[in-house]
Amino acid sequence: MKKTLLLSVVASTMIMAGGDIAPVEPVVEAPVVEAATWNFTGQGVLYTQTVDGSGNESLFSDETTYAAWGVQLGATHANLAAGIGAGVEVSGIVASTGNAGFYRGGGNAGTTSGGLTKAYLTYGIGKTLIKVGRQAIPKSLSPFGYSESWQMFQNTFDAGAIINGDIEKTTLVFGYVKNTNRSVGPYANEDSFDDGAGTLADDGIYLVAASTKLITDTTLSGYFYSAPSLGNDAMGAGQFGDTTILWGDAKYSNGTFGVELQGGQVSPDNYNETSAFGVKVSGKLAGFNLSAAYSSVDEDGALPIINLATMVKSPLYTQMVLNNVGNYHSAPGSDFLKLFATTKVLGGTVKVGYGAGTNDVDATKGDFTEFDLMYVTKLTENIKVFGAYVYTDDDAYTEATATGGRPSENNFVRFWARYSF
Repeated sequence: MKKTLLLSVVASTMIMAGGDIAPVEPVVEAPVVEAATWNFTGQGVLYTQTVDGSGNESLFSDETTYAAWGVQLGATHANLAAGIGAGVEVSGIVASTGNAGFYRGGGNAGTTSGGLTKAYLTYGIGKTLIKVGRQAIPKSLSPFGYSESWQMFQNTFDAGAIINGDIEKTTLVFGYVKNTNRSVGPYANEDSFDDGAGTLADDGIYLVAASTKLITDTTLSGYFYSAPSLGNDAMGAGQFGDTTILWGDAKYSNGTFGVELQGGQVSPDNYNETSAFGVKVSGKLAGFNLSAAYSSVDEDGALPIINLATMVKSPLYTQMVLNNVGNYHSAPGSDFLKLFATTKVLGGTVKVGYGAGTNDVDATKGDFTEFDLMYVTKLTENIKVFGAYVYTDDDAYTEATATGGRPSENNFVRFWARYSF
């Protein structure tokens, strides 16, 4: 059976809450600490995606399709010595030779690549956990600097975190996330990683966060970030100056009905601050999980509401499969509505989403709509497959524009299969 002890900060926190890191097995005569051992995991992945519009040809042609296969191997140890645990992971990808020019090359499936994607140490004392090294960062822990899972392999970061659970039903976090998007990169890269060109926080992101469940059925979370000299070489290193982020969310759910609120601001020294808020209502009806979300970003801001560590996805509730391309829901001046439904059918889960948004301040962005249709299922205990069809329509582009004939409509397909062992 696959064991995931200490594979993530969240899982580690759950283990830590019991007060012990090493497993304890009671016996009749006296309690004996079970010797910790290495736990091994792995997965093999087939991944492909294709898009027709944006000046490309048709779906599944050589010019519009990426395909790749990859292998990922991991190992964790709960107690190497004196309560110190460890985790390590290596990843490798073999990509097709296609030359699609859109959607950032299919993430880390775009090039033959490989590297050490995790290498961290953990130490627990009482209800405090320390985790340092190359690791995945959960979105719930750090909404403006987290690992994204849309790629072939989840990206990781050089990071550190101190997590404390001494206060009842409350988690306190102090963390640091290095700027670079540690997706698997070309073998030729000196340190086996993509340096993450396009990220903004060259000096990393510092985080202080608190989350509590003291109120029944309610989770309240608050985050404070400091990003020194925000900016990169392409945009001008440090051009935004020292930047702070205040963000919070409140979630209520009684199991059948839920309401979520989020909001805050991104404040660079050298530009106007960006304020935003979002609301989400969800419920269960006749076998369907239904939700509606709305977000609005202040038109006077300078920066989008975005994951600063990758510059791809957003913490806003209105994030869909592709509306992050061009920041159609997260850019200053954007208003976006998302409707979403899931249900169990054909042995798996079907997910359907519709989104529509406008931007009143950016002339390069028109009315934008998106339709998502996704299906995920487990063929066996170890094999999981996913398929997605996405249609987008961007009124800012027509075949007559100066963008090289980019049409307003796009059809997009993504598929992957994962074998876990």
